[in-house]
Formats: sequence, structure tokens, C-alpha cells
Amino acid sequence: MGLGRRRPFARWRLISPTGAEVVSLRQLSNRDRLRVTAPSIFTTGNMACGFASVLLAFRQEFGWAAALLCVSILLDIADGFVARKVGATSPFGVQLDSMADLISFGMAPAVLVHTWALDSWPVAAWGAAFLWLACAAFRLARFNVTVDPMDDKRYFVGLPSPGAALVMIATVFALQRPDIGPRVGPVALLPAVVAVVPALLMVTSVRFRSFRNLLVPETARARAGTLLVAVVLVVGMFLAPAHILLIVAYAYVLSAPLGVLTAPLRERLFGPESVAPPRYRSRSVFLPAAESPLDEDDLPDNGAVDTATS
Repeated sequence: MGLGRRRPFARWRLISPTGAEVVSLRQLSNRDRLRVTAPSIFTTGNMACGFASVLLAFRQEFGWAAALLCVSILLDIADGFVARKVGATSPFGVQLDSMADLISFGMAPAVLVHTWALDSWPVAAWGAAFLWLACAAFRLARFNVTVDPMDDKRYFVGLPSPGAALVMIATVFALQRPDIGPRVGPVALLPAVVAVVPALLMVTSVRFRSFRNLLVPETARARAGTLLVAVVLVVGMFLAPAHILLIVAYAYVLSAPLGVLTAPLRERLFGPESVAPPRYRSRSVFLPAAESPLDEDDLPDNGAVDTATS
């Protein structure tokens, strides 16, 4: 640069510990820089909403805390959609998204359930909140190490953490107070069930529909379906937001077990495409690959499959 003014951070270099070539954002044009950072902007917004929700829950402002988690869900959907549209998916984005999700759909709902419900039993409230956080962390870690481009993208393995958080959000909006419904001593049952059941579903191997086809419709019929669903949701959110959220959240949770029960009938009536294909056993998520080789019984040719079909 001669005697001219040096650009800030001109001598900074990014070095990969693995020796892989790293391209700095400074080397990209403004357009490319915006393209590769756009998904992370949405992810950071998701994280900010989750953090703000935690602070509001501690201040007993449960409605606003739940509302910010709704915004987190929308931003989480948006970052994946934008990343696929602009072709900016990356390992960094996957890890950042999981960290943001752990705050927004792990920590924030855990704090919300601890402060909103079960306050009569502090130990039970702590246990339920930590169970939620631990299950969300386990699910996100399992997702990160088992991403397979050959997997059927129509399904999630286990209840996705935003879907679990939506159950908590909808319950807070619908009940307003946690001490409604059947009780065991001083504790209302519904908040306890809402805190435990979605958390456990996150770590199961039961598959839930991703409904990605609604976000990226490929046919005229699919686009018409997406438009219809969007109109119904928007009108419903204006007329009765609490009831619509409750219906959507609980129906989504029930869709997986009902899907398992109705899979044989649906396959007979509508064909194999109407149910999830068999899911083959994969390597252990706990042991290094070198220590957990596939056995002969794990190979597709021998038919070792996961029977949780939805």
C-alpha cells in the first residue's frame, strides 16, 4: 500500500488448524460477502431473541418471553431457507445455528418452564428445566454428527427443538396461568407434562415431518397448498393466536405417534411414498468411527432397519 493509509486489519490472516485454505471475508466482493453472511445474520437474531426471552422470563414477563421465542422460530426457519437459496450452507453455519438453537430452544424454554410453572416444588422445577436443556443439547449434538446428505429430508429424527419450544410457547399463551387443570397436591399436572414430554420426544428416534416442501414448493399444486396454509395461519393468528398456536403445536407433536400407528394403513391405501422409508442403523454417535465399525447385521443387505416409521 506504499505510504498510503493502511486498511484496518490489513495484516490479519485466518489460519485453519487443519491446514485447509481459509478465505477471509475481506477477499470477497460486497455482494458475495452479503451472500455468505446473510444466514448468520438471521441466526444471530435468533440467538438475540432467545437471550432476551431468558431475561424477560426472570422478570416474570412470560407472555413477552414466549412471544420472542416465536420470533426465534421464524428466524431459525429463515436462516436455513436463506442459506439454501443463496448457496451459503457451511459447517460453520451448522455449528453456529446449533449454538443459537441451544440458547433459544434449550436454555430459554428451560428457564421459562422453571419460572412460569412448578414454583411450588423448586426441586421438581429445577429437574424439569434441566431435563429440557439436556435433551435439547443431546438432540442438537446428535443432529450435528449424523447429518447425512442421503437421508430423507422429509423427516426429522426426534422432535425438532423449535417444535418442542412451540409446545411450551402455545401452552403459556393459552393458559396464561400454570395452576389450571388437574393437580397432584400443590402441583398442576399440565405444566409438568408439557415440560417433560416434548423434552423426551427430542431424544427419541421417532421421525417427525419436516414440511420442507411447504417452504420450498416445487409444483403448482404444492405452491397452492403452501399459499392456503399461509392464509389460514395468518387469519388464525389475527383472530385467535393462542388457540391456533395450541392446535399447531399439539397436532405436530401428535402427528408422529399417530403416523407410526397409521403407517400400515396409509402404505396400503396411498403407496410407499406416503410413509417414511426404513432408516438403517448408523455408527455410534458416542464412539469414534474407528472404534465402532459396522457389523454385518448393520448393513442394508441384511435388512437391519429402524422400524419407527411415521
